[in-house]
Amino acid sequence: MSVLLPKLATAAQLARAVLARETKPQDLLNSALGRIEAAHDLNALISLNEGAAEQAQQVENRVAAGETLPLAGVPIIVKDNINVTGTRTTCGSRILGNYVSPYTATAAQRLQDAGAVIVGKANMDEFAMGSSTESSAQGPTLNPWDKGRVPGGSSGGSAVAVAAGLTPVSLGSDTGGSVRQPAALCGVYGLKPTYGRVSRYGLVAYASSLDQIGPFARSAEDLALLMNVIAGHDPRDATSLEAPPKFAAGTPDGLRGLRVGVIRESLAGNTAGVQRTLDDTLSALKAAGASVGEVSLPELKYAIAAYYLIAMPEASSNLARYDGMVYGQRVSGSDLMESMTLTREQGFGREVQRRIMIGTYALSSGYYDAYYSKAMKVRRLLADEFNAAFGQYDVLLTPTSPFPAFRTGEKTADPLAMYAADVDTVAINLAGLPALSVPAGFEEVDGVKLPIGMQFIAPALKDELLVGLAGGLEGIGAVKMESPAGY
Repeated sequence: MSVLLPKLATAAQLARAVLARETKPQDLLNSALGRIEAAHDLNALISLNEGAAEQAQQVENRVAAGETLPLAGVPIIVKDNINVTGTRTTCGSRILGNYVSPYTATAAQRLQDAGAVIVGKANMDEFAMGSSTESSAQGPTLNPWDKGRVPGGSSGGSAVAVAAGLTPVSLGSDTGGSVRQPAALCGVYGLKPTYGRVSRYGLVAYASSLDQIGPFARSAEDLALLMNVIAGHDPRDATSLEAPPKFAAGTPDGLRGLRVGVIRESLAGNTAGVQRTLDDTLSALKAAGASVGEVSLPELKYAIAAYYLIAMPEASSNLARYDGMVYGQRVSGSDLMESMTLTREQGFGREVQRRIMIGTYALSSGYYDAYYSKAMKVRRLLADEFNAAFGQYDVLLTPTSPFPAFRTGEKTADPLAMYAADVDTVAINLAGLPALSVPAGFEEVDGVKLPIGMQFIAPALKDELLVGLAGGLEGIGAVKMESPAGY
């Protein structure tokens, strides 16, 4: 007989309950499906996994056979650019509206091998190109803290799934902040691992030198649990690193003596609530025995421009395969060229078309050296500045976003304003570093309480330090984790 588990039980708690035979994977799946149905107005999911019930039964059989599965029966939602056999993988685009995955991404397969049950696929900005989850062909995802506001993007559906308690954990992808920024705007943890720490095999590419799969969670223990499962070398991904995962949630003792450097360039343009949250976080760190200072990274002012002059050209190359000739939507024309043109015109949304055109232009003859080549040089300078800063500090700190969730439609008419929403996050992808958004406070806007996240950045391959830090921050009460009203 199943025991009644709390609605917001962590993934670790659920797995322990299944292994102790206190509940069944099928019960956890049914509970998650019920919450998803009750929160359908948030539009957090694009599709459900029709094979989830069979997965749950397989997990029960494996537990009965004596297997100790770290994610036994844990329901999880993954972003809709992560392939799972037999599920639709649309990337939030019309051009892949009916595409069914013939294979499973390494990260998703490792979840299943560890006993997780993939419930469904999360809504996202089309092809992960956005900061608000408004560009999805399936319609926008709504922020559970205020349904008139965006959840951030591009992994907005994955962030909302955890914030609203649909599942305790989820997976997203982060190319320029697409895990961390929605985590901040929805009030949960969001980790962008070191580039190469998690396999990209089976992740639909946006910008291949920047993309990285990362988890959302409500506890440091769950972050450690997921990373120990999904991280590690994969021979099917040439960029995958030989770095066996050894994640664990830390304690307040780990904060003593920690050197924290606040990036000076991130102090301008923040709202009053974001600045207050940063000050509170620094005060809590000092009280726990950490040392705090400031560090300047002058090249950061070029990060947004460099990021888009690298990401868009890579996107134009990666998206060239969507021409209707092999898979996905096809619109017939009078000849081959017209068919390809109509397919891409009708299949891609406006933002994706914009990025393809800008990216193609930046790579074209006569402009490559002026744009893409210079952006790559800035990328190297940024990486060097980060490395120099880590000679002084163990971790660096910035707000994850200079403002809390903005209103739906507020920035859609101004692409540059939307791009600037990632001002605190894109440089980390350019440098290939790990970074964690921690839910650290709230700001009241128009009478509504909205979450604020703080971003901790670590040297390459020091991802474990960030997860340990999260546990320490929980221990001193610096993590402000609440549930939005009604969820």
